Amino acid sequence: MSLLRPLLLALALVAVPGAQGACPVPADLKREDGTRTCAKLYDKSDPYYDNCCRGAELSVEPGADLPFLPSDWANTASSLVVAPRCELTVWSRAGKAGKTRKFSSGSYPRLEELRRGIFGDWSNAISALYCRCY
Repeated sequence: MSLLRPLLLALALVAVPGAQGACPVPADLKREDGTRTCAKLYDKSDPYYDNCCRGAELSVEPGADLPFLPSDWANTASSLVVAPRCELTVWSRAGKAGKTRKFSSGSYPRLEELRRGIFGDWSNAISALYCRCY
């Protein structure tokens, strides 16, 4: 019974979104002047959640509509965080073509865990985005 309790605690922490990893808390997505940031995309993820949300960072403002991401960010994002009361819609091909997915408020440290069709995932697959806040 004594080994069962730590195992159940570990499983509970894994199952709770945002309770893992080095990703920022969605409520902390603000600039220094207090204005809101809609989402942040990161180019590094790792099998270990503590090493996710690292590397280069792309901040997305509320209302940002990018049918074509900057060339160094197309098909590069592997972790993302969406601010509270915001929604990030992404497409797998430039020009808002291909598969689409909506991310609500929260932390997504490993996009390779999110399926895109039968054989794909969303890691390194975001080519266009739209972010809105309520």
